[in-house]
Amino acid sequence: MDTKVSLAGVELKNPVMTASGTFGSGMEYGEFVDLNKLGAVVTKGVANVPWEGNPTPRIAEVYGGMLNAIGLQNPGIDVFAERDIPFLQQYDTRIIVNVCGRTREDYLEVVERLREEPVDLLEINISCPNVKEGGIAFGQDPKAVESITRAVKDRAKQPVIMKLSPNVTDIGEMARAAEAGGADVISLINTLTGMKIDIHKRKFVLANKTGGMSGPAIKPVAVRMVYQAAHAVKLPVIGMGGIATAEDALEFIMAGATAVSVGTANFINPYATVEIIEGIQAFMEAQGVSDIKELIGAVR
Repeated sequence: MDTKVSLAGVELKNPVMTASGTFGSGMEYGEFVDLNKLGAVVTKGVANVPWEGNPTPRIAEVYGGMLNAIGLQNPGIDVFAERDIPFLQQYDTRIIVNVCGRTREDYLEVVERLREEPVDLLEINISCPNVKEGGIAFGQDPKAVESITRAVKDRAKQPVIMKLSPNVTDIGEMARAAEAGGADVISLINTLTGMKIDIHKRKFVLANKTGGMSGPAIKPVAVRMVYQAAHAVKLPVIGMGGIATAEDALEFIMAGATAVSVGTANFINPYATVEIIEGIQAFMEAQGVSDIKELIGAVR
């Protein structure tokens, strides 16, 4: 039974990886999860300098998931390269570094720093607010998507994954813009923008007012967008958004995803990723599927 998949020439032993921001760099989960079993670990977002993130409170539970307004808090590329990459190198898993920035130069600085590091792929988070364009996310304007993709590809040594925002009118247009800019892979969806109000205090629950919604409630939206994106471009797609079980992961794969990322489920069940890998294998065995590639895009 073959569960191997390929992303831009990088082979993963199975299609299951972690979603950025929900797994750190794996250190926190090491006692629960054998990282050797994962197709890849996707790190928390890394910027060119340390980011403090947003003021608290910045997490709220909601029906079917959670809101977060962490603000991409991270220690910066220097600490990451010194501490996190050597930790992940101990394991037989692919290393995907998520890169964030507030300007084009921020992204390019991190991408250049990672050129000589032993990491397999770069995932570029274009849901970051573009400070030079008044705070609109890079990923909400197709011209900006194409431009930042092209700039990153010019500097990157590793294959580039562009992580798309769902907070757009036409996800297919964004996918095509990333492809036009030279992306090797696309991943989606990032969180949906949401809000929660405490009616007793008559205040926003999050200090930031809005936050990114993730968890099972967004899965049907995510599956639809992955299906649309997979049919809009010829690139491999990494699907994510509310995946908690093997059945969820298989929906994304049948919709056209070559691989899947598990995020919010890790907070509820630290064993989620391994259980999903085992569940996919059990499904393939029960269905007489010898190669997972038979399932990718099986639903037309």
